[in-house]
Amino acid sequence: MSGLRLAFLILAASSICALPTLAAAESSYVYCDNGLRCFKAPCPSNSALDLATGAVIKGVSIDTDGLPQADKAITDQSDVLYSGQIVVRGSIEHRTQTIAGKDYSLPWLAATRIVRTAKDSERKHCSSR
Repeated sequence: MSGLRLAFLILAASSICALPTLAAAESSYVYCDNGLRCFKAPCPSNSALDLATGAVIKGVSIDTDGLPQADKAITDQSDVLYSGQIVVRGSIEHRTQTIAGKDYSLPWLAATRIVRTAKDSERKHCSSR
């Protein structure tokens, strides 16, 4: 194998290995019910505002399994998540779900901790401001 071809293959392999790390980079999000309702799954009833980029991810679900116990207790006792009252740290992952026999790649916010209370200006995408 030529040196140039070997170098290209090593570069390609390194880039592929780095992709999951880039995709799983953590950011801060305001997650909430956005007021949309639908009759057929998947339903975009929840959204998350990425505070780093300003992007709103529609149709995202939240996975709170990675939260510390104290943070889980906060989210279990009230609707702070669905009303957009808190900022959570985490990453957006795409997970495959089968709905009515069809596979969908859907966004999930894997929450790792509660950061702070959300500002009113950060809750604009929520239905209950």
